[in-house]
Amino acid sequence: MLSLLRPAAVLFALMTAITGVLYPAAVTGLAQAIFPAQANGSLIKDGERVVGSALVGQPFTSAKYFWCRPSGTGGVGLGTLEYNGASSSGTNLGPTNPKLTDNVKARIEALRALDPGNIAPIPVDLVTASGSGLDPHISPAAALYQVSRVARARALPEEQVRALVAEVQEGRQLGSLGEPRVNVVRLNRALDRIKS
Repeated sequence: MLSLLRPAAVLFALMTAITGVLYPAAVTGLAQAIFPAQANGSLIKDGERVVGSALVGQPFTSAKYFWCRPSGTGGVGLGTLEYNGASSSGTNLGPTNPKLTDNVKARIEALRALDPGNIAPIPVDLVTASGSGLDPHISPAAALYQVSRVARARALPEEQVRALVAEVQEGRQLGSLGEPRVNVVRLNRALDRIKS
């Protein structure tokens, strides 16, 4: 029995050292050397102060900011409505679930109430929650839908705000993967740098 325990204990200690210490240290060191910004959370800084991450949406509530997709983690989750950026969770509501329909209707009503002059069709990503609930991106159509409200609230020409959306828009990854998108955190940071 003891002859079996010794090799098992040695193998256990060896595998713990390799998979629990050496491998994680090597991967962490390699990530820090090759991709330091991504390895540290893709943080967005204002000088030395961290103001957000390019990978996590934030609850912008003022009319002078572009709004992220609703969060499935915090209720209806639109603009001035509840948004919980501290939690990641999808709603898991299927297309036949009446709660999904009710949530979308409530978000449409909230958008119309917050920007009553905007009669354009509302892009779907402004009324449906993202899979993680923390998506920092919206479609270019969702950003353009909000241009008139943001321009009015900041006393800026719509053309200037529209040009800013085009400037921060990200293309498809590797030229063919995914869809064009706009990072709302970066867009709002760029807006804050403009003087009214």
